[in-house]
Amino acid sequence: MALRLLKVPSLATAVLASSGFYLYNRRLDFNDLSLIRFGRAAATTAVISYDYLTAFKHVEYGTEEYWALKSKLSELFVLFEETPQGAASLAQVHKAVLHDGRTVAVKVQHPKVQRQSSKDILVMEVLLRGVHWLFPDFAFMWLVEEAKKNMPLELNFLNEGHNSEIVSKKLAHFTFLKVPMIHWDLSTKRVLTMEFAEGGQVNDREYMKTHGINVNEISENLGKMYSEMIFIHGFVHCDPHPGNVLVRKCQKSKKTEIFLLDHGLYQVLQPDFRINYCQLWQALIHQDMSGVERYSRKLGAGDLYPLFACVLTARSWAAINSGISSVPVTLSEDVEIRTNAAVYLPQINDLLNKVPRQMLLLLKTNDLLRGIETTLQTRASSSSFISMSRCCIRALARHKRSKIQSSRRRLQITLTESFNLWRLSMYELFLWLKGSLLGQGVSTLLAFLH
Repeated sequence: MALRLLKVPSLATAVLASSGFYLYNRRLDFNDLSLIRFGRAAATTAVISYDYLTAFKHVEYGTEEYWALKSKLSELFVLFEETPQGAASLAQVHKAVLHDGRTVAVKVQHPKVQRQSSKDILVMEVLLRGVHWLFPDFAFMWLVEEAKKNMPLELNFLNEGHNSEIVSKKLAHFTFLKVPMIHWDLSTKRVLTMEFAEGGQVNDREYMKTHGINVNEISENLGKMYSEMIFIHGFVHCDPHPGNVLVRKCQKSKKTEIFLLDHGLYQVLQPDFRINYCQLWQALIHQDMSGVERYSRKLGAGDLYPLFACVLTARSWAAINSGISSVPVTLSEDVEIRTNAAVYLPQINDLLNKVPRQMLLLLKTNDLLRGIETTLQTRASSSSFISMSRCCIRALARHKRSKIQSSRRRLQITLTESFNLWRLSMYELFLWLKGSLLGQGVSTLLAFLH
């Protein structure tokens, strides 16, 4: 074992030096359950900008980048800012103005990233096999499997454009949600031109305070949006890090809006998986421990169902037993979770190898959303659980109706659904009244009279 341990530094150094993978937005922390991202370009912003501008001159005639062959950006844009608005692992975004006066965002894939990504995946596979050889208990090959499946999708910007249009249609009833419109005539697999979005990052409390944006409203709307994606449609935006979620107050309507960006990575949930996931969350919210075990097992957790419930909710087993919708998150509980994450790392690894692959991106999505809620100080608020419950009720009722032929039975299911939604609305109204000045005054008066 000592000889094997001596091999670790040289192996890790060689692999990490040639690879671009990293833990997104964080230092390496084995207490953190975030999924590993990869493929980050090593070049600086200046070098990338230069490569991008020169790449326009080397696209072959007649290819999908034909529009770029017009030799000068001025033929396409009145203004094109060479300094990017932001750079990420796969691409960077430039602000530009079309000839008709519309401001657009031009997302450009980093030069050579197509070729480099396959090398990064290979390096990751070698590294993980090496770690597994040194420590047989740690098998993270699911990372490679997910990388091989998702990377080609993320590298095709036309796929990203189609995803943005799909989710925009599915969530069109949410007037607060804005998805940038795609300019298809100026888009290819490696260049995506879309409506330009301005606003503050969703975790920027100072920006919200300055612009009079209610953090509780943002958190609630974010919960509604993702509950609908996960439980109703099974079509989930899986990269809601703060840079991809912008907020602003509309100058005309004075209403708060959420801009959802970067639609390259989506998870399409299979119907059976989605329904079992609905049932599991309903059990977690309603403190139904037999349901938690039953549906955790159906989702592949097996005997590790208590650990699965803790990983999914980021709550302690004691809090889950007491009811996650009624027990507030405490600092001591967070410390306990981080400590246990290190202690039970082999079991967590075993769990991640057991659950369906669809669950992996959902766990990443949950982690990112939870991070936003923590920053906004709205974590575990009742509104988020109400949104989840409402979507679960609708999804389960729809599923039951699809399995029933009897009109009478279908009507019964619909009436039960309506009653449960009404009861949930009454509970929401009760919580609002309780938190209002009137409710606080009545509570004070009753306490005084008692």
